[in-house]
Amino acid sequence: MTTTLDVRAIDDRTTAPPHRPQRLARLAGLLYLLVLVAGAPPELLVRVPIAAEEGTSAIAAAIRDGADLFRLAALSDLVNIVAFLGVALVLYGLLRSVHAGAARAMLAFNAVSVAIMALNTVNHLAAWWFATNADLAASLGSETADGLAATFLELHGIGFSIAEVFFGLWLFPLGWMLWRTRAVPRPIAGLLMIGTVGYLANSAATFLSPDLSHALTPLFTTPPALAEIALLLWLLVKGLALPRTTTKVAA
Repeated sequence: MTTTLDVRAIDDRTTAPPHRPQRLARLAGLLYLLVLVAGAPPELLVRVPIAAEEGTSAIAAAIRDGADLFRLAALSDLVNIVAFLGVALVLYGLLRSVHAGAARAMLAFNAVSVAIMALNTVNHLAAWWFATNADLAASLGSETADGLAATFLELHGIGFSIAEVFFGLWLFPLGWMLWRTRAVPRPIAGLLMIGTVGYLANSAATFLSPDLSHALTPLFTTPPALAEIALLLWLLVKGLALPRTTTKVAA
């Protein structure tokens, strides 16, 4: 007696072991945690305090005083950039079956922000270079070199605000897919989508009214920050409760 098997609609995602998506989700959570650990200190503890100094000479002097920390901040930025791209790649692999277009948009927005951040690292290093290079100070004059150091640090802030547009845009398709699948609690998914508005509003305020933006930044950036922290914790602890598709086998 011969039995013929007719296998239809077999997808490589359905034949994968059931524990594999959870491992990938936790990998995404670890990478997101690395983004937080490597990305926040260079901005909040290094560049922002130095940029707050009064006058170009004071800014350049602050860079010189913390030259080693300033270089370490650039390395930390690069770790953050690679980890952030890794988060998007892993989540794209997990969520592309939910909605291919939304998954591609999420990955594209993330990739643009990563490219901007990578190029913006040049501004950070240029600020360090002009502030600490004695030969440049001798040839250009110390005031000119200090002014260029402060200018490149300011350009880094502008580049960060441009990247912030795409920080926000990447959250919306991510939050929408998670909302649609209930892969995480809906308050987290909803807060991710709201976070898009926060990042975009903060970037717009930076360009329209820089003085006002300093006061509004905590208001605009707190919702997306809370959403991303909640998501990374959920990924680490619970993973993603993605719906399973079944393989149809006719005998």
